[in-house]
Amino acid sequence: MGVPVDRTYTTKELADLAGVSSRTLRYYDQIGLLVPARAANGYRVYNAADMHRLQHILLLRSCGVPLESIEDALDRSDFDLASMLQEHLTLLCRQRKELDETIAAARIAVAGLEAFGKMDDKERFERIKKQSVADFENEYGQEARSLYGDAAIDEANERMLGMSKTAWDAKEELEHRIKDNLIVAMATGDPASPESRLVAGMHAQWIKVHWGEGAYTPEAHRSLAQGYLTDPRFVEYYDGACGDGATEFLCRIIEANIE
Repeated sequence: MGVPVDRTYTTKELADLAGVSSRTLRYYDQIGLLVPARAANGYRVYNAADMHRLQHILLLRSCGVPLESIEDALDRSDFDLASMLQEHLTLLCRQRKELDETIAAARIAVAGLEAFGKMDDKERFERIKKQSVADFENEYGQEARSLYGDAAIDEANERMLGMSKTAWDAKEELEHRIKDNLIVAMATGDPASPESRLVAGMHAQWIKVHWGEGAYTPEAHRSLAQGYLTDPRFVEYYDGACGDGATEFLCRIIEANIE
């Protein structure tokens, strides 16, 4: 809107003209977003430049741009309204795409949960096994296949899928016991202590469950443990459950006890 450059406005006059509340203008003043001059009586006095800045503020706010971003932009000497709006539009489109993907994933999860609730115990167990194998493939499959070959990993996956409920529960229990006993072993500070030897034996058994008795060798066990130290996912798995340094101590246990 065109206004005389020498025209001034009180807070109420500008608020009425812009369609905002006087409280909004006072807030913008408080946060340094729109700071008018002050008359001799202390009242706020807005000029044409203030009105122009307010127009930009309201336009950007109507598009969802945060106030702090608006202030930073308006105070830059190279501020360009069209460029800022285009950048914000690009951001909104990307956010919409991510939101659409999240909504789709949530719908799949809800549908899966409903289907899971209709299954009997055997069907649920088979679904759990399949999901566990799929999770392993997504998280570690590429590295595992490059290290041990497709045939070995395919065989391990088939072994997991063919497990009975009793064997599966025993495997899960063994994983928990390894972590619980690793905490106890760490307290001794000695990778060759009886507590540490117990952890080494349980960890070897855990590998045999996954690889098969015939595929297990002490050399492969030690190699696997050394790989733990270079993979942040394994460090997080053991350190997150047992405390800082747990992964390193587990490797020391295996080196000291696996012959």
